[in-house]
Parts: sequence; C-alpha cells; structure tokens
Amino acid sequence: MVISATDSDFSTLLADNKNVIVKYYADWCGTCKLLAPKFKRISDDDKYKNVVFVEVNAEENHTARKAAGVTNLPYLATFKNGILVEAFATGKIEVVEEMIQKIG
Repeated sequence: MVISATDSDFSTLLADNKNVIVKYYADWCGTCKLLAPKFKRISDDDKYKNVVFVEVNAEENHTARKAAGVTNLPYLATFKNGILVEAFATGKIEVVEEMIQKIG
C-alpha cells in the first residue's frame, strides 16, 4: 500500500513510522508514471511489511520536498526514525529495493 502525503501530514508520517520510503513525483513526469506501478507492487510485497511507502506530489508540497532536498523527478528518499538516510533522483526500481534494504 502506498500512502499519499501532503505537507500537512508528512512530518507526522515520518514521526509515527520507523522505516519510510518516499517517492516524489509530478503529474507531468513520464518517468514518474512508469515508476508508479512498480513502486506500488513492491509496497505490497510481504518482505517489505516493516516499511511504509509514501508518495508526495513534489510540485504541490514544498515542505515535504525540502525535507529530502528534491532536485529532480522522480526522486526517492528513505527515512529512519524521522531522519533522512539517503536520497536519489532515479526511476530504477532496483535502486528502490537497495534503499529499502539499507533501512529495513
């Protein structure tokens, strides 16, 4: 399951969950659209049940975007106990899985 977050609930999501991966996207971003179903698929994988999957529209949520230093889209960031662990501009699902393994 992927949770859609906004500036109003982003910090609460980070505070309430130990392991979080965030996918930043924009509606116009083609690579973001290609990544979305893959991100959703791995969010449903039991081996990642201890990770909360979040998506944020980077154009509409500037505070959440700033929390990870988003520079390009799609952009992925992992947080552990509310603290940014790492972040990359990538559309590769393999990178997503590597990032998750580092926090999980």
